[in-house]
Amino acid sequence: MIEHSRTRRTDPITSWLAADSVKLAAKEHATKIVNCLMDYGPLGKDGIAERIFLDGNQVARRLSELEKDGFISLTGNFVKSKSKRFEREWQIADNRKQ
Repeated sequence: MIEHSRTRRTDPITSWLAADSVKLAAKEHATKIVNCLMDYGPLGKDGIAERIFLDGNQVARRLSELEKDGFISLTGNFVKSKSKRFEREWQIADNRKQ
């Protein structure tokens, strides 16, 4: 996985410490998300979160990073979330970076 900056130069030291503490967890979450989509096929954020036992916010934070890195992409479809609202559906990208 590609490491993403979670702070800005102007952020206070507490932000830098928090970002440093989340690095390992972010990588673990990203790996779980990719594996989930490989195992179950296209899913929305809440569907992914339910299957890998993470909070939906934890999943949401990784989705754009994984998309930017070329690991996942949007299907163009919408699925119902836990709250019965529509959310975007994600899939493993065809041109996944290795």
